Amino acid sequence: RRPESKHRINGDIRAERVRLIDETGEQVGEMPLPAALEASRRAGLDLVEVAPEARPPVVRIMDHGKYEYEQSVKARSKKKRSGGGVKEMKYRPNIGDHDFATKTRKVADFLTKGNKVKLTVWLRGRERSMPGLAEDVVERVVTEVDDMVDDDVNVEAPVRGDGPQRSAVIATSPGD
Repeated sequence: RRPESKHRINGDIRAERVRLIDETGEQVGEMPLPAALEASRRAGLDLVEVAPEARPPVVRIMDHGKYEYEQSVKARSKKKRSGGGVKEMKYRPNIGDHDFATKTRKVADFLTKGNKVKLTVWLRGRERSMPGLAEDVVERVVTEVDDMVDDDVNVEAPVRGDGPQRSAVIATSPGD
């Protein structure tokens, strides 16, 4: 049994007339469905409905299994390219040196994989009246990470926020 596909193929197509595109990509024209099915059978390939909403629906002669495989490979590579979006790392102004190094190494790893990183600095008590502490932590992280990563690290969104947390977003831009 073949896995479910988002395209109708061969006998699953439910139109009386279709617009046919052959295996080379040439438009053959509008014809009855049985004639299109016969053409695909002669070519030894599948008839795949690629534009069901069109009037008449557009069908193409192709190897459906190969097409599905190529689409999944393309989707996987696109997923890898885009990275995972925005990751977050939380810091405190008086963080220990080893904790800072560990978190900063993780931030560098996120950036290397193509993610942006949201740095959140938690301020407690009197620290809230000194917002410069958050900027200092972000600046320290950026300088440390810049040494670890091949590309240039830049602050995309400066430190913002009020209340107990301040956030900034950093990302890499290809170096020269």
